[in-house]
Amino acid sequence: MTVRILDSWPYKPLDEVTGLCRELVEDPDFPTVKRWREAGGKVVGHFQVYFPEELAHAAGMLPFKVRGAQIEARQAEARFGSYLCSILKTSLELVLSQRVTLDMFISHPICDAARNLAAVWGRNFTYPCQILYLPQNANSKHSAQYLRDEYARLMRDIEEVAGRRISDDDLRASIRVFNENRRLLHKLYAIKRETPWLLPADEAYVLMAVGGMIPREEHNELLKAVIPQIEARPAKPQDRIRVVFEGGFCEQPPTDLLRAIALSCYVVDDDLLIGLRWIQEDVATEGDPLLNLADAYLEKSSYSPVQHDLRKPKEAMLLKRMKEARAGAAIITAAKMCEPGLDEQVAYSKALDEAGIPYFVSEFEESMTSFDHLQIQLETFVENLLFA
Repeated sequence: MTVRILDSWPYKPLDEVTGLCRELVEDPDFPTVKRWREAGGKVVGHFQVYFPEELAHAAGMLPFKVRGAQIEARQAEARFGSYLCSILKTSLELVLSQRVTLDMFISHPICDAARNLAAVWGRNFTYPCQILYLPQNANSKHSAQYLRDEYARLMRDIEEVAGRRISDDDLRASIRVFNENRRLLHKLYAIKRETPWLLPADEAYVLMAVGGMIPREEHNELLKAVIPQIEARPAKPQDRIRVVFEGGFCEQPPTDLLRAIALSCYVVDDDLLIGLRWIQEDVATEGDPLLNLADAYLEKSSYSPVQHDLRKPKEAMLLKRMKEARAGAAIITAAKMCEPGLDEQVAYSKALDEAGIPYFVSEFEESMTSFDHLQIQLETFVENLLFA
């Protein structure tokens, strides 16, 4: 299915494009998804952190990254307990309030709260609500084959919803589209890392996040249009510390929070929406495409608090991320009520203490609207480093 969502605005001036992307990312009515459906398209919603979107794309469906929104969970509150993170409730609220309509929903048991999300979802909607069981033991020699078979199981459900069979060639074509998208996102992050004064954290975020709600072909087109404009910006470097932002793997901070951080620091790397950048290299297109996707998840991937891989201890991976980005400090944050994120804060803090690296600890919630207190604290932290 070919549907244009963005019309011609990827070729507008850079500031206008980033402004439009921000509007789309912050709009709780997700107009791009509505437009896709109005044109006759079907939508697979998938919850954080990682889902092989190539499966939905190969079926001609729109993979939509369900990441909550800045809305009040009026109806969803009655479906969940009190002491849970906001993203679970607002994600369900999006569909209960009919802001978003899906044809299929896929979740993952990434934490104690999220493991029940598909079941709760399924009690409220008649379309398929599935769970993707990613390997709990990524180090097992059987993990790749297990995950390949799990992808095949999900693909059969996607085929039924889409009303068409997905061939190996369909999957290979989708893998090529997403390989290009990953390369472009890595280039965007290379600009953040090498010349962060050209790309503030909030702008980089909206340019990336919009990819989770539009066809990937259009996201590729958008990134190819804006990256040269970013590289040509006349901005000059300022006296700011280089930091890594850690803690945005699931619930997302408001873009205004990222903007507040960007006023004091250069964010040279982060784990925001890491699922969109989970695979670090091209996925092979020769051979079995499902096995190639499974292998890439295990062998060519990033890290997060919700993947258990003994080869990628989180503390060591954070230190590696900081070293590669030449960061002088870290912002270690977590969403309120996020058990995996809050657990990792303790481990990260200990590792940074042992390495003698300064860090700033905070927490956030997607519905935050005031950032003055955080900004004052962060400015004090930065000044202590700059003038020590």
